[in-house]
Amino acid sequence: MNTELIRIKEIMPGVEKETSPTFCLAKWHHVTIYLQTGETHSCYHPAPHKIPLEGLEQNPSQLHNTPQKKQERLAMLNGQKPAGCQYCWNIECMGKDYVSDRHIKTTSIYTPERIEEIKNNPWDYDINPEYIEVNFSNECNFKCGYCHPKFSSRYYSEIKQNGPYSNSTEHRNDIDWFELYEEDTNPYVDAWWKWWPEVSKTLNILRVTGGEPLMHKSTWRLFDELEQNPKPHLNIELNSNMGVKPAMVYRLVERVKDLKEKGCINSFKLYTSIDTWGKRAEYTRTGLDVELWERNLDYYLTATGWPVTFMVTFNLFVVTSFSSLLEKILEWRTKYNTDANETQWQRVRFDTPYLKEPLQFDMNILPKDEFLPYMEKHLKFIEENTDDKDRTKFSSLEFERFRRVIDYMKNTNYDQDKVIHGMRNFYSWFSEYDKRRGTNLVETFPELEHFYKDCSNV
Repeated sequence: MNTELIRIKEIMPGVEKETSPTFCLAKWHHVTIYLQTGETHSCYHPAPHKIPLEGLEQNPSQLHNTPQKKQERLAMLNGQKPAGCQYCWNIECMGKDYVSDRHIKTTSIYTPERIEEIKNNPWDYDINPEYIEVNFSNECNFKCGYCHPKFSSRYYSEIKQNGPYSNSTEHRNDIDWFELYEEDTNPYVDAWWKWWPEVSKTLNILRVTGGEPLMHKSTWRLFDELEQNPKPHLNIELNSNMGVKPAMVYRLVERVKDLKEKGCINSFKLYTSIDTWGKRAEYTRTGLDVELWERNLDYYLTATGWPVTFMVTFNLFVVTSFSSLLEKILEWRTKYNTDANETQWQRVRFDTPYLKEPLQFDMNILPKDEFLPYMEKHLKFIEENTDDKDRTKFSSLEFERFRRVIDYMKNTNYDQDKVIHGMRNFYSWFSEYDKRRGTNLVETFPELEHFYKDCSNV
């Protein structure tokens, strides 16, 4: 059994006994902050909620310790299940053997001291988190289909020019209901830099995301701050679409190498998003050039010797074509793991969280009898190439993570009204998508042609 699975089995029963059966340490020690909109949540499964500006100047830790989040912590301590955490409740409802992200996140940051701190303080106390994911701006050179104008300036420009997807009821991408702050004049960015000297003292992991963070001024300011005031205990992580100009990747590598050599940070990790491969990947991620992406990936892995993790957002379009990416992963693992040491056993990593919304991207609106065989084929490919002792293969944990995606698809049966609603939106939304972006769904995904026609007839 994989060591991470063993750790989960060993730690979670004791944690739940000391706290509650629904306790998640991430609600206290994890936070994602979208400074461009002034929103936050403790992981990417619950929807973000607004950070009140009132009191923020006096207490910048409110970027994390919002009134809503404190109420959710109280609910967990009382054994209740906050509605926003339904992703994990869905996984856990399938049986005790299924590992949810609540289990993974809690055990990955568990220490007895952190549990004692929570037990010995009032439920509404302010805590400095162990892990922060921060988004400084929505500036981005991509406009991925299931993304949103809040997180992509290029998407925002499309909606501003052409209007929302008015023929759809899901993922219209209206932009008149939220406020978007410019990076240079953002009160939430100001609060961040006010909080930074204090929170950075005990912070373990800082993950910078976007938008495209290599296009954000604050990302480079962060590197300057770390050089002037080193945090040798701090692990820096960065989400990049890796579709930027190569000069930006070169700059990133040289800047981080310098910080590491001077002992200004403890470590650095890069995360990038890719769901499938070739023209299919470019279809859902407008702006992606897979050849440029792979060149940037090659430079990064060759020049650094560090790992990279692919974030695979498992959606409807990945169902039929995931094997093409799996084959590339094995190719990259064979190429780049040759010099890996014990602390970086696997340099080419990936995770497969499933997409819940928008509905027209949801794999559960597909006919199960026709499309589940594709999923079984992908799982079989992983199983046939799984070996925990071989870094050129898949791990048993990766197998388990994908197995839960398949089982979730098997066990999720939307009522007829929801499926019809999803099919209507699939046809209306992607018809408009193809017109706006000069793409062709059926040519790119011929195995979806029959489904696409069925959706048009609904």
